[in-house]
Amino acid sequence: MDSSEQLNKQLSKEELRTTKPTREEYLGKPKIPLVLILDNVTNSYNIGSFIRLADAFAIEKIIVCGALTISDKKMRKASRNEAKWVSVEYSDSTTLSIQGLIDKGYAIYGVELCRDSVDYKTVNYSEPCALVLGNERKGVSEAALQLTNQQIHISMYGMGNSLNVSTAGAIVLAECASQIRQAKQ
Repeated sequence: MDSSEQLNKQLSKEELRTTKPTREEYLGKPKIPLVLILDNVTNSYNIGSFIRLADAFAIEKIIVCGALTISDKKMRKASRNEAKWVSVEYSDSTTLSIQGLIDKGYAIYGVELCRDSVDYKTVNYSEPCALVLGNERKGVSEAALQLTNQQIHISMYGMGNSLNVSTAGAIVLAECASQIRQAKQ
């Protein structure tokens, strides 16, 4: 158990929710080699939610792809101002961004229900890796899917067959980040 875990066991619920590391402590913590690629995700609230998730899981960065009109107010509200701690890049081309990561040795996983997709829980995520999440209505583009090593989905048991992109991203990101952290131990 590291010192931060020991401290957490001594704090009340209120203290746990408000205690934060110093800027130096935060910057000294390594990020896991995991990238989120947002393929034409257009909703500012969803992008802000991904920024908050990136901070929570201490991932390497987010690449926001496509021609976007982002509402800074909505994005700030959803991200709860964590954008200052997260590396966010903007790109006009999802495929060029994916290819750049492939060239650096990243495994690419497309989060999309399709013919060849498998349940996200059955995958052994390698590092470094990237998760590609798609547009709120159209999903991950075909061009982006063609560059992925594996397409993954969340099995659905209700009447619906999809989740909000930031909800789906949170579920898959939690599993992927957990596997990468466990492999480092």
